[in-house]
Parts: sequence; C-alpha cells; structure tokens
Amino acid sequence: MRWWSLANLVSNVGAWMQLTVQNLLVLQLTGSAAVTGLSLALQVAPGLLLGLVGGAAVDRWPRKLTATVSQAVLAAIAFATAALVALGALSVPALMVLAVLTGLVATVEGPACALLGNDLVPPEDVPSAISVGSVVHSVGRLAGTASAGVVVALFGMASAYVVNGISFVLVAAVIPFLRPAAGAVVADAPRPPAGAQGVRDGVAFFCSRRRLVALAGLTGLGSILGRNYGLTLAALVTGALHGGAEEFGVIATVLAAGGITGAVLAGRLRNPSVRMVAAVTAAGGVLQCFAAFSPTLLFLALLVVPMAVLESLSDTAVSTILQTDPPAHLRGRVLGAWRSVSTVWGLAGPLVLGVSIQALGARGALLSGGLVVGGAVGGAAAVRRRSAGPVAAAEQVSVAA
Repeated sequence: MRWWSLANLVSNVGAWMQLTVQNLLVLQLTGSAAVTGLSLALQVAPGLLLGLVGGAAVDRWPRKLTATVSQAVLAAIAFATAALVALGALSVPALMVLAVLTGLVATVEGPACALLGNDLVPPEDVPSAISVGSVVHSVGRLAGTASAGVVVALFGMASAYVVNGISFVLVAAVIPFLRPAAGAVVADAPRPPAGAQGVRDGVAFFCSRRRLVALAGLTGLGSILGRNYGLTLAALVTGALHGGAEEFGVIATVLAAGGITGAVLAGRLRNPSVRMVAAVTAAGGVLQCFAAFSPTLLFLALLVVPMAVLESLSDTAVSTILQTDPPAHLRGRVLGAWRSVSTVWGLAGPLVLGVSIQALGARGALLSGGLVVGGAVGGAAAVRRRSAGPVAAAEQVSVAA
C-alpha cells in the first residue's frame, strides 16, 4: 500500500502539471477560453457515454492487468503529445483527439485503480485506504499545479507531458509487484456476463439501491450549486473583495490544505452512512452562505478551511460507500454508473454557476446555492422523518405485542 500510494502521488503530480499546462497551451494556440473549456469537456465526456461500459470491463477483466495496460496507454498518449509539442506540430484538432482518447482510457483506468488499491488492505481498513487516496490526490493537485510554472519556465511545455508520461510508467511498473491483503479478494465471485447484459445488471443494481440513488442526488446537488469553489471563490475574490490572482492563489492554497486535513480526518471513518453525507452537505451549504457575506479576504480564508474539510469528508464517505456497498463482482459497474452520472453534474455545474454569477453576482450565487442545498437536504430529511414515523410506531406496537 505504501508503494502504491507513492506511485499514485507521483502520478497525481504529473496529471495536474499536465492539466495546468494543457490549459495554457490551448489558450496559447487559440486565445479562446471557450476552446479551453471545450478541451476539458471532451476529456470528461467519454465518462458520460462509456462509464458503464468501462465499469463492466473492470468487473470482467483481471484487475491488475487492466490497470497496468491502461497506465501504459496513458503514458503513450502523454509521450506522443510531448513529441508533437516539442516538434511544433501540435494543432488544436490533434489536441482535442488526444483529450478524447485520454477520457476513453480513464473510463477503465479510474475504477480499476480504485478497486486495486482497496485490495491491498483488509476489508475493515478500506475507508482508511480511500482517505489515504484523498490525501494523495490533494497533495498531488497542490504540488502539480504549483510546479507546472517552474517546470515550463525551465524546460518548456513539452516537459510537463514527459513528466506525466513517466509517472504513468512508474505506476505500471509498481502494479505487478502488488500483493492483495488476506480476505480482500472474493475468489468465488461470479463472473459478470459479457456485453449489454453486464451493463444492464450494473444499472439495475444501482437503481435498486435507494442509498446509492440518494447519494447521487446529494452529491449532484452539492456539486452543481455548492462545491465549484474554483469558480465561485475566484469570482468573489477578484470581484467583490477586490483581490487579484495572488490573493486567489492564497485562498486556493488554503482550500487545498483544508482538503488534506479533511482527508486525514476521514481516515477514522469506518462505516460512513448516507445520513452523514447529507449532514455534511447541508453544513457545507450553510458555510457557503456565510462565505457570501465575507467582508475581507481573511474572513473568507477562515471559512474556507472548514468548507474544504467538509468537502473532503463527504468525498471520502461517498467513495467508501460506493466501493464497499455493492457485492465484489458488481463494484466496477457501480463505479462506472457513478462515473456516468457524476459526469452530468461535472459538465452542468460550471455552466449553472456561470449563469448564476452573471445574473446574481458572486455573493448572490454563493448565497442562493447554499440556501438551495441546505434547504433541499433539510426538507428531504423532514419528509423522511415524517414518513418514517408511522412505520416506526407500527414496529413498536409489533414488538410490544
């Protein structure tokens, strides 16, 4: 698990370095923020259409082989892009094609690597393993984004793609030496059917589990209206609080530090519930409302810390439920279904918030989003308690009898 975490840390640093440079590269080639957004959307879009297929493949194929091959393919894409950049032959259409290819491979690579990491610890330690992954992701994001400018200044834009390609090779080299923990692999799990039937089985299971459907509703609501802090807080800092890129950099750093803290705290979660995710989501909405009224950058920075902690706690709890609730032979397909539905709010969130900021301003967007999130979660909880009341009373009568 230590080797796996170290390899993933390097991979996350490389991935965020490449993503940062890719945005700069598209802006340099086109001068258009819209085309930059399109390149990101094309990389995410395959998850919407093929997430279910990728999850079914992960359930059917050998996990270590699947993860190794997907890492090798991603490395080849990164090295090919680096060569095109170094030769001055990279065009916008070629970059878009490479972004789509990366997204296609990620539909298999994401669930395969997530489940492979869980196999390295005993079942009772899976929540802690997922929290370690969250820490690795947060640290990698912070280090990769921060080091991208330095690497590009010293070695050019192609170097970021080379670093990312090397990081994929490192992960692929580590995977064959990983050994699953005792009891982590279910040897007698039924092999899923091939083709559309396997995909349908995954969708049917996901839709039949009320807690998974509720989890999707909670996470989608929070992601669209409450957690795109990179957009809402950037608008607040540079607008109403009269800051600049440097001030937003400070807020972004505090946000990342809070995320790391939340991931560490989440390591103590053993059996997270949907109720806990709902409480954390509602609390995040309340803090977002307070952030809307921030009079100074210092006040905002103090609020950002608990906001990031709650976000990280929620993410880890959701990942733990998704990776432990389904039977072992269905987990890849459940993660694939989650990738498909999460792509919807991943694409819709920035659009909705952009329109909201344009119409209401940064403070209005934060306040209205927080009120909707908190109100919706609180209202749903009240309805659930009211509907559960008669059932609970009937159960008490039955027990008494």
